[in-house]
Amino acid sequence: MYFCAMISIENLTVEFSAKALFDKVCYVINKRDRIALVGKNGAGKSTMLKIIAGLQEPTSGMVAIPKETTIGYLPQHMIHNDDTTVKQEASKAFYRVLHLQQRLAQLNVQLCERTDYDSDSYMALIEEVSHLNEQLDMQGGGNFDAAVEKTLMGLGFLRSDFDRPTNEFSGGWRMRIELAKILLQQPDVLLLDEPTNHLDIESIQWLEEFMAGYSGAVVLVSHDRRFLDTVTKRTIEISLGKIYDYKANYSTYVELRKERREQQLRAYQNQQKEIADTEAFIERFRYQATKAIQVQSRIKQLEKIQRIEIDEEDNSSLRLKFPPAPHSGSYPIIMENVSKSYGEHVVFSGVDLTINRGDKVAFVGKNGEGKSTLVKCIMNEITNYTGNLQLGHQVKIGYFAQNQASLLDETRTVFETIDYVAVGDIRTKIRDILGAFMFGGEASDKKVKVLSGGERSRLAMIRLLLEPVNLLILDEPTNHLDMRSKDVLKQAIKDFGGTVIVVSHDREFLDGLVDKVYEFGGGKVREHLGGIYDFLATKKMESLKELEREKSKVESQCKVSAAGKRSLDDAEANKVESPKSKVESPKSKVEGRESKVESRESRVNTEMSYEERKELQRKIKKAERLVELCEITIAETEKAIADIETKLAAGDTSAELFTQYGELKNQLQKEMTEWEQATEAYEASLQFLS
Repeated sequence: MYFCAMISIENLTVEFSAKALFDKVCYVINKRDRIALVGKNGAGKSTMLKIIAGLQEPTSGMVAIPKETTIGYLPQHMIHNDDTTVKQEASKAFYRVLHLQQRLAQLNVQLCERTDYDSDSYMALIEEVSHLNEQLDMQGGGNFDAAVEKTLMGLGFLRSDFDRPTNEFSGGWRMRIELAKILLQQPDVLLLDEPTNHLDIESIQWLEEFMAGYSGAVVLVSHDRRFLDTVTKRTIEISLGKIYDYKANYSTYVELRKERREQQLRAYQNQQKEIADTEAFIERFRYQATKAIQVQSRIKQLEKIQRIEIDEEDNSSLRLKFPPAPHSGSYPIIMENVSKSYGEHVVFSGVDLTINRGDKVAFVGKNGEGKSTLVKCIMNEITNYTGNLQLGHQVKIGYFAQNQASLLDETRTVFETIDYVAVGDIRTKIRDILGAFMFGGEASDKKVKVLSGGERSRLAMIRLLLEPVNLLILDEPTNHLDMRSKDVLKQAIKDFGGTVIVVSHDREFLDGLVDKVYEFGGGKVREHLGGIYDFLATKKMESLKELEREKSKVESQCKVSAAGKRSLDDAEANKVESPKSKVESPKSKVEGRESKVESRESRVNTEMSYEERKELQRKIKKAERLVELCEITIAETEKAIADIETKLAAGDTSAELFTQYGELKNQLQKEMTEWEQATEAYEASLQFLS
């Protein structure tokens, strides 16, 4: 990465219809900054990212970017390519390497066809091939398949997905491919606009870990509070055309902002009193000749006052009281041995669950594991499942799905849409409700047909929550809601007297809302009692136990490989020294690493919380295991090379053997590079403990 200096935003001004979105905004982005860009919908967050990315020009001002700085930008919406597979599309991140490989292949064909070995043009061809090989080595030698696969799997793809055409995937999954391409490019600055909208909890956690080790700067827009707190260390708020820069994560920013707004409000009130007193003086003595000079002085004084602006009234504290849920049976949903398959593909099997009246539960798991399928079974949209699924007495379901927004009547206004379904006293609070969901003022008179997808989703959510139901099923309800609206929705659901099923990846939204988690994965549905963070803590413990089992298996394999290697060295004592002699044995590496970790264990135990300690240990063990696996692979490749060297020494000089020998040598070089990278990553994970 070349990004050593900073990006400087200088006097940036953007105007729409004579209204300033930004008014002479100035700030800098430094190397390794982790910036959360926050503000109300329409404040200009996405516009700011587009300007930094060079996709939009400001009205005035400039963005100064060092010449060699690279920028990766992920928008909320984009047009996708349809002519490649998943892996091919992600591999486009290495287009420079691919171009070098193609050029080298062309030159090698020419070299094979040429016979004028002494000509200047032939020597020029040799020099170009040498130069391109050097460039290829500098960019990793073209060995990027492992990185592509690791990133795609981290973002939720399966190996079986790699060769599938991208047009078989939904828009959300294709956005994951774009995110993978940007992460693989490793630009100096990452600009991410709502990157978690289409990710499940596992993929979000993987992205958080990726960001922790990322060496460039990150500027992101997100409504996922937990994600912001984990990733960012600086918060820039856009409000009324100005910015407020906080050297803090999102939660700390919220507290600091509250203090700033209180100070701002006091200053505004004092100024308003001063203005009122001045205007009263002017009005009182305007027609008295003896006070003419004082009146003129006060008028000039009034004209010079720089008016203090304060943020629009924050409605996040609004408490919505929805109509009481009609009474239902004690058990709204009972499932016994429910299974669903598509052909030979088992979505889930043997599902046994009972949801009690008033329960608020979460369905979580990777996309494609059957959450939406089970919801459709409950909704009776899918009926060809096996097993017994019963709904309780007088259960009335309110369902929010991804396509819910498309079912709205486009001829109605926003206000009419809500007024049509609202009943009782709630009708007197419609405008307050709309304001809480960013439809205040003139926005309530907009026709549905002119609303964006996000606005329609919010409107559909309000409409749903006003209907008298006793079982709410919400599929990713927070994707298009800002922090304020999510808080309003969360409180409304907590106050709701009926039963709630939430399919969501938003951990902060689920925290304190649900008391039971159903995990979908591997064709099974597992019940976890407790909240979302209890579930995640349990998952981490299970992962650690699984890693311990895998580690024991790896160590036993290492011992076998080491013994085989010693026998091979004794047999080939007179041969050339093996490259593996420069690498410590896996067993010694394991023991050395374990001693490093154990020597720091007591300090970690006293300085870190249980959750932080377990998370750090998980990362260290994961990095350690990767190093061990690399060492095993290297040992196996070296054994294969040694076997060929034995055959060559015995007089076997077939062309096929030489070709195989060269391929193994190249393979060993790539494996050594991967081992070095894995070792560096492991050492980096220990730096926190040093």
